[in-house]
Amino acid sequence: MTQAWPELRYEDWHETCDTLHAHTQLLGKLALALAQPEPQLQHAALRLTARGWETAPMPAPDHSGAIAVALDLRHHEAVVEHSDSRVRRVALTPHRAVAEVTRDVLGAVEQLVGRVALELAPQEVPWSVPLDQDYEHGTYEPSHVATYFAAAIRAALVLAAIRAPYRGRSTPVNAWWGSFDLAVALFSGQPAKPPSNSFIWRNSADAQQIEVGWWPGDARYPRPAFFGFAVPAPGDFSQAALTPAAAHWSSGLGEYVLDWDDVISAADPYGTALSFGRSLVAHACAVCGWDPGLADSALGVIAPVT
Repeated sequence: MTQAWPELRYEDWHETCDTLHAHTQLLGKLALALAQPEPQLQHAALRLTARGWETAPMPAPDHSGAIAVALDLRHHEAVVEHSDSRVRRVALTPHRAVAEVTRDVLGAVEQLVGRVALELAPQEVPWSVPLDQDYEHGTYEPSHVATYFAAAIRAALVLAAIRAPYRGRSTPVNAWWGSFDLAVALFSGQPAKPPSNSFIWRNSADAQQIEVGWWPGDARYPRPAFFGFAVPAPGDFSQAALTPAAAHWSSGLGEYVLDWDDVISAADPYGTALSFGRSLVAHACAVCGWDPGLADSALGVIAPVT
């Protein structure tokens, strides 16, 4: 049975959104601490899977195998799993503070593989209280999480389709715990000068890239939307008319945006979102001077195998 793409109103669930965002930060910090470093901070990225946000398998610090941590958004629990089949579960309940969940998850990790030293100050968010001391964020409404997850899965499938035919280097659909978004990046193969010397920018933006993503909204832009930008971008990058017509440049965000409401109200939401991503990539390839063959491949124009 085909189900309609869900309506997701940021104002209805922003408190739960902040709590869930904080929980993803713990997973990301574990990935930063345990995974092997990769270019563009790829080792720190999480994945959105059929059960929720997850780390990749990471080397256990006691050399006993691999460990992975997930936020199961179907059963509403954090899951710590060892490759030897040991599992620990921590409930995500409506009135459980981030501090409590953080300590329980880290305790589960320690039981399985030993203590992991982490810097628990949150990143890229308006609050600064360390995760293991955060009693402000505890709202967790399962029905709102389920709606978010249904929307995020649909968005991730669109992003995967944008990436699929591209013949250059690209990332998987990453779930970024700092900005709480999903995004795929396509690379030209050329280096770039980062636009800022901050830790994130100097490590993530040292190669020419086009990014297309989706996020559920935040205080700056309180509605879910697909987005896209290029690094570096020429001065006239913001002047394009993308498809569909509802797509627009947000000067406040510094990127192109297609609101979720404009996607779900279309006769073909998937095709509408896909057209936005592909038109963004085509525009970026053209104005940023990328190899035409790469640009064609991103649109699905792939040379036949002979």
